[in-house]
Amino acid sequence: MAFQMNIMKVSITRQEHFNAAHRLINPAWSEKKNQQIFGKCYSPNFHGHNYLLEVTVSGQVDPDTGFVMDFGDLKKIINQEILERFDHKNLNLDTGFFDQQNPTAENLIRVIYQLLRQHLNEQYDLYIRLWETERDSVSYPPIPINLH
Repeated sequence: MAFQMNIMKVSITRQEHFNAAHRLINPAWSEKKNQQIFGKCYSPNFHGHNYLLEVTVSGQVDPDTGFVMDFGDLKKIINQEILERFDHKNLNLDTGFFDQQNPTAENLIRVIYQLLRQHLNEQYDLYIRLWETERDSVSYPPIPINLH
């Protein structure tokens, strides 16, 4: 039995780590409310995370190369667009992306998605997952949840 390889999509995933500090704060709130909502994440001296980033690209397998996308190309894009911008940086002070928004994992993943998306051909689907701790992660686009 022959498979119809030309119509099947395949996903490839690359993992990378980066370390970054941040402070969660809403400047419109009082110090007491920031402390109540953000707890340890409101520390005036910031705190850090060892992030794990998973980048998944889906698309048709190229019949000439056998690749969806070359892993080396994906590595280069992640390195230039994400690691060089965020690794060993203070998200609040060093990146310019969080002047007007809180550097939560939810906001960080949206920034990362936009940075990567602009460097990938439209033929590819992009899905990313960001682990802030070994137990807590965010995904973008969101994982579809069927509540029925």
